[in-house]
Amino acid sequence: MSQRINYEKISPEGVKSLGSIYAYIEQCGLDKTLMELVYLRVSQINGCAYCLDLHMRALLRKNLSPVKLSLVGLWGEAGPVFSEREKAAFAWAETVTRISETHVPDKAFQAASAVFTEKELVDMTLAIGLMNAYNRLAISFRRVPQEAVLTESCGTTL
Repeated sequence: MSQRINYEKISPEGVKSLGSIYAYIEQCGLDKTLMELVYLRVSQINGCAYCLDLHMRALLRKNLSPVKLSLVGLWGEAGPVFSEREKAAFAWAETVTRISETHVPDKAFQAASAVFTEKELVDMTLAIGLMNAYNRLAISFRRVPQEAVLTESCGTTL
């Protein structure tokens, strides 16, 4: 697989504008590890290999257990592996990412509101929307995951 379009080169100002939202999320007060987990889950739902690779690497650098990370996709079945806050964030991320199917029901909003403040919920929803946008860019234009680049250049995985 090769990249169709280098969207960062073709539209640097457009991609930079997404970066401004990312910069806001980074300083808004939400836990950075929690947000990386949310980004990972959204990218799993959307099937974005580039973003999965990126966020998995970021979480491994934060010393999260590879076993815990492997359970993100099945967080609801993982028992006490994830905190109540993480579970609530995953549930919210899933319903917002699948908005055309879920229409974000009142029950989902009430569950998220029981765990997060209004500001946290708005900021998290901005972050989820941002990750969905990044996923759509990477998938549409076939952005190659770092692991594939490393494998191709070295003939091995790291």
